[in-house]
Amino acid sequence: LLLEYVSHALGLLQSGEEKIAASRQLLTGELIIGASDTVTKTYLLSRLEAFHKDYPDIRIRILNGTTSMVLDYLHAGQVDIAFASEAPDETVYSVRHCVDTHTIFVAAPDYLEFDKVYTMEEIAALPLILLERKASSRVYVERYFQEHGVQIHPEIELGSHNLLISLARIGLGVAGVTEELSLSGLNRGVVRKLHLAEEIPSRRVVLCTRRNTPPSAAAGRFMEMIRANHGFDRPAEQDG
Repeated sequence: LLLEYVSHALGLLQSGEEKIAASRQLLTGELIIGASDTVTKTYLLSRLEAFHKDYPDIRIRILNGTTSMVLDYLHAGQVDIAFASEAPDETVYSVRHCVDTHTIFVAAPDYLEFDKVYTMEEIAALPLILLERKASSRVYVERYFQEHGVQIHPEIELGSHNLLISLARIGLGVAGVTEELSLSGLNRGVVRKLHLAEEIPSRRVVLCTRRNTPPSAAAGRFMEMIRANHGFDRPAEQDG
């Protein structure tokens, strides 16, 4: 009778050991990432493609959301890795710098004067096209203007960075965009960059994990790939 129970237990132990070994060899497992749509498209796409090619049996899941949302996912253990564009609490999270981003204002080539240098007050007085309030980049820009005593009141608020460029190029206003995500439109001349008297400081995109929590084998390998390959992806269609 004892042998029957012991045999069953030994079988479960062996099965568990085999699964752990397979996970360590990246033959099975799961990688769950928290990131915004923009970071996923412009920064993670090629890296996810390369990871999936090398480890096709690892299941990849992505939970999209704003910086605060993906950090909440990470804190709750719902994701292995989160990509944030605001400085998180480094007593709670381990943080690794990935890339810097820059906020600029753009408009259609015939919309206004581009030889002029615009003050913050002059920018605020223009018909602005910005991301919706919950977007971290919108919060960052609004906070920067407020720190300089200037309030901004956009005429159009959107949930997609692509649409910012699309509406600016048809002359509906001046769009506050991320420069690294707008290079295609800038290079093709469908929109032009305004010169500012005070450049808005750059922002960091950082990779976050839970402090004092060892990453899974899949997450650890993906982070190694991130460290080896910096910079943004720039798909031609990204700014419509």
